[in-house]
Amino acid sequence: MGFLKQFFRNVLHDEPGAACPSSFEHLSEEELETHLGVQRYGNFQLTEAVRPSYDLQVVPEQGYRHDVYTDEASNTTVPVVMASASAHVLFELFMELIEPLGEQLDVVLETSHNRSGGHQDLYREHIDAPVLKSVLWDFEEMLLNDGCTGIAVLNPGIPQEVQFDEHKLLIVYGQPLDRFESIMRSYDVAQRDEIKFITEAEHVHSSSDTYADQFDELKLRLGMDCTFE
Repeated sequence: MGFLKQFFRNVLHDEPGAACPSSFEHLSEEELETHLGVQRYGNFQLTEAVRPSYDLQVVPEQGYRHDVYTDEASNTTVPVVMASASAHVLFELFMELIEPLGEQLDVVLETSHNRSGGHQDLYREHIDAPVLKSVLWDFEEMLLNDGCTGIAVLNPGIPQEVQFDEHKLLIVYGQPLDRFESIMRSYDVAQRDEIKFITEAEHVHSSSDTYADQFDELKLRLGMDCTFE
């Protein structure tokens, strides 16, 4: 098996429905390694979890914009803020965005480890915020750098949700959103209505057996016992 085939099968996975042909398709090993080794675009530092397309259809940058989530089942809309932050502030920002959600929280872990397309969601209800934060800090490296792990923290009683997805984007659902935006701006994540995110073009994810094992440990630490496909 050639290096590229091994690479895509074992290390990276494209999003379902990604456009073909891929910008990675005809790269040499040297070109591929060089691209994957790029950790910074301007002032924006990437995590290890994801890389943009080789032809840089979207160049990663810091900022947030407003959006709307539409629930087709109930025909309702929910205000959303989507943000991209440099790796050196990303996890701390995520942890601070949890603060406005309150003291009793629900948690969803999302994983695409060992799955050919699709995700598995694991749910935990009613966890004390200080306990959750303590556990998450213990798994900071994995949560930042594993392209097969995402997490959402929510308070159904408000209802509001903060998602730190497998692309390492921050997504806040619900209203009001003012406090969340204020927190983002305090980390120099400014509103930029024209910003494009890495999910809006071809990109690849990175993971490892070590991160998969750490995900299983995190799942146990959080007492995950409910699964939603």
